Amino acid sequence: MAVETPAAATAAPRRPPRGPLRRPRFWRHGSETVAAWLFLLPSLAGFLVFTAGPVVAAGVISLLDWNLFSPPHFIGLDNFARLGPDTTFWSALGNTAYFTFVSVPLTLLVSLGLALLLNQGLRRMAVFRSLLLLPYATITVAVAFVWVWLYIPHDGLINAVLGAFGIDGPAWLVSDDWAMPALILMSVWKSFGFGMVIFLAGLQVIPQQLYEAARVDGASPWRTFRAVTLPLLSPSVFFTVVTSIIGSFQVFDQALVMTDGGPGSSTTTLVMYIYRTGFQNYEQGYAAAQSMVLFAFIVVITAAQFLLQRRLVHYDL
Repeated sequence: MAVETPAAATAAPRRPPRGPLRRPRFWRHGSETVAAWLFLLPSLAGFLVFTAGPVVAAGVISLLDWNLFSPPHFIGLDNFARLGPDTTFWSALGNTAYFTFVSVPLTLLVSLGLALLLNQGLRRMAVFRSLLLLPYATITVAVAFVWVWLYIPHDGLINAVLGAFGIDGPAWLVSDDWAMPALILMSVWKSFGFGMVIFLAGLQVIPQQLYEAARVDGASPWRTFRAVTLPLLSPSVFFTVVTSIIGSFQVFDQALVMTDGGPGSSTTTLVMYIYRTGFQNYEQGYAAAQSMVLFAFIVVITAAQFLLQRRLVHYDL
């Protein structure tokens, strides 16, 4: 019988046999990382060339006095100093804010209402969805020309319908009071399809078990909407609000076609004013300064929305 010696008892345990050599985590995921960057590269290149590059260029041009036909001169912040007493600039900014903060909520309400209606299990929902998406897929200039005809005071379809109910329609596009509401109404009709599709996709991923539980608990439809639908739809609402506000602050083509900024300057938007400053008055530096102010407004408002997102948006299903 073998007796274990003290030296054998205190000997260090044997190391387990080495398995296959494991590469560091970076190398193990290296192929996936390279593939991800390759897929992102076209979009990243497009962003740098067509978005970040023009923003940097506008920032540089805003410091110059340049009319496109003579060499530019560096004038520092003089272009930004001109913005203070420029009443047309502030009027255009006010018109843009008016358009944004009225058209975006209206568009969201119409989009959400139609999405809720289509989510009720209607037959041939794909057909209705396609028809309702057609305005968004149509070129804005073509839509604007059609709405100009609809808004004709005496022979237009809208005033004819109002007249059938004994209502005298306004002189839509030539009235200081009604020109901007007319633009907003046309923009809501043009844009609601985008939000409707986003909301419909969000509604269709909400688990039906939650609605069944609310029904068992005796919750009313409004209570179910507030406690189940709206919180779980908040990511879709957040995305639609952010993109709609950014797009509305850049409204240009429909206002140019339908009113050309009139009557007076009641529908002159900020982008239209920037266009006139840069390409009709040939003041490239001043137009770039205006565009940088618009860019700053959009960044601040978007940042505020992302701060509110932490409290109002729920991503857990």
